Amino acid sequence: MTIHEGEGRLTDTEAEALAAHALTYVRASQVVGLGSGQAASAFVRILGREVKAGLRVTGVPTSEATAELARDVGIPLASLEDPPSIDVTVDGADEVDSDLDLIKGYGGALVREKIVATASRQLVVLIGHDKLVPALGSRGKLPIEVVPFATGFCRRRLAEMGYPAVVRTRGAERVLSDNANLILDCDVGPIADAARLDATLRSIPGVVATGLFVGMAHVVLVWQDGRVMTISRTAERISRVRQ
Repeated sequence: MTIHEGEGRLTDTEAEALAAHALTYVRASQVVGLGSGQAASAFVRILGREVKAGLRVTGVPTSEATAELARDVGIPLASLEDPPSIDVTVDGADEVDSDLDLIKGYGGALVREKIVATASRQLVVLIGHDKLVPALGSRGKLPIEVVPFATGFCRRRLAEMGYPAVVRTRGAERVLSDNANLILDCDVGPIADAARLDATLRSIPGVVATGLFVGMAHVVLVWQDGRVMTISRTAERISRVRQ
């Protein structure tokens, strides 16, 4: 099975508009987490132009592809061992619910994305309006990264729990994450309690992480009706502002 990250894909113009708005959350001398996927890549390119114009920042990439792009556009990079913390991370998402909880991982970088998001003071997410869902799991599968040795065991345990899963492939080849793990795309249906499901799935030996990002996003920038809508989490209250 292949998950197509381009489903509901933004146009280049829309991705650039979101990325330009995300740039307002970046300040000089900050450490910036650099996400993966279409909108996050547009942000990396725009940030690279600002760096060439004199903005001093350091990037922490969430994937090897993002690291390569960042180097190409001139963004200095660091690992998580170098900076004391990450000030802001800009990334995409595959689903966003009304609580700003996310499903990520259609691009295969969920583990590094989750580590960088957790290490960040602020997570800014860029999406098209089609990624807004009434409940996580509404649009498709939940990615789960697993140790290759445990793939069969994890699939059987998930099936016993009522969550059938298939190994992600590209053509005839199994997809490997940047961590040399496999990804299971799990059919979970609409999720009633994302935090509880995440904890349950992570308790299976061999599961490295799930694509559920619960309580992590601070701001979601949505391209809708030709403009950017800002959805933000402030003191447990979700506010929506059209720009």
